[in-house]
Amino acid sequence: MASLTTTFAGIKAPNPFWLASAPPTDKAYNVVRAFQAGWGGVVWKTLGEDGPPIVNVSSRYGAYSYKGNRVAGLNNIELITDRPLEINLQEIKQVKRDWPDRALIVSLMVPCEEDAWKAILRRVEETGADGVELNFGCPHGMPERGMGAAVGQVPDYVEMVTRWCKQYSRMPVIVKLTPNITNILGPARAAVRGGADAVSLINTINSIVSVDLDLMAPTPTVDGKGTSGGYCGPAVKPIALNMVAQIARDPECKNIPISGIGGIETWRDAAEFMALGAGSVQVCTAAMHYGFRIVDDMADGLARWMDGKGYAALEAFRGLATPNVTDWKNLNLSYQIVAQIDQDKCIKCGLCHIACEDTSHQAITAARMDGGGRRYEVVDEDCVGCNLCLHVCPVEGCITMKRVDDGSVYQNWTQHPNNPMRAAAE
Repeated sequence: MASLTTTFAGIKAPNPFWLASAPPTDKAYNVVRAFQAGWGGVVWKTLGEDGPPIVNVSSRYGAYSYKGNRVAGLNNIELITDRPLEINLQEIKQVKRDWPDRALIVSLMVPCEEDAWKAILRRVEETGADGVELNFGCPHGMPERGMGAAVGQVPDYVEMVTRWCKQYSRMPVIVKLTPNITNILGPARAAVRGGADAVSLINTINSIVSVDLDLMAPTPTVDGKGTSGGYCGPAVKPIALNMVAQIARDPECKNIPISGIGGIETWRDAAEFMALGAGSVQVCTAAMHYGFRIVDDMADGLARWMDGKGYAALEAFRGLATPNVTDWKNLNLSYQIVAQIDQDKCIKCGLCHIACEDTSHQAITAARMDGGGRRYEVVDEDCVGCNLCLHVCPVEGCITMKRVDDGSVYQNWTQHPNNPMRAAAE
């Protein structure tokens, strides 16, 4: 089988599947179970400095389920670890000794003060951990204390703290980025300027997943009140893929290793992140939903897909999709496709016709058939190739798209005569 071994930011692991910093990595018990199940690495749940203990609330999670799909998204209002720092450090040291071949990264969050970072880095380094991940993304609770996303949203702070960590530690430094920002490239470039060895993204997204209409409060509800929390799970994957691609494409971030996070549940999800440039992936919600053993299917599925494609190692396909991500202005306006309906597969539900007739381009007819029922057909000259019918059709492969231009003409918006910028230049 294809090799899944990976070296990320100088850190070696038997596979690219790591558990993200979260409840599943809160203590040695969980981490050991994860390693026994086959995970290639973990990012230990975020540690803070010595001081007043972290106090969490009850309840902590809210879920967004959609049409029978449980936990399509998960909202959490849990804070960083509430276990004593010294106990965490002792457990990290022991786990790393017992599992030397696995990646063990320690997530950190302390006040934005040089001495605080210097002190905790020294203690983490003594555990033998493989690296640190700077939590600049937590969107709830910690920003109110000047940490988490409060740092990640200010590029100057990201650069400053990253530089401190590189100065006071020999360990690889991974900067975890917040998606709660207008442009992800600002903090990503700041991490690069600060000397980061890698970036990881995305952290959770500010959210309210639902409102309890009896209590009239957001969920999860704590004694009749609620707050915004961090949103994760399958529903955030498209946002994460976009931000990973933005960094992978950016000339200023060109060579920075990326650990992809956000909605990864299957081998295919992982392959998509890697095709856009990620060197490892981190999983949380899927493990919380289905347990640690999901890594078996992830690793086996990825290896089998790689075998089928002829990819002997992860590097063989990492980043191959990145050059095909472009700005809208560069897309070929001469490329034309139209829908085709396979009448043998069609179940006559009419969803394609309704969607096209009501909300698109009235390009699918509904003709009455002898004996009752309807036959749905595409009017090629009216079809603009928008794909809506394909997406609403409940039968896989019933509607496909065929190319109707001959490929002889390529014209994008920068070349188009209707572009006012082009006309002005001429």
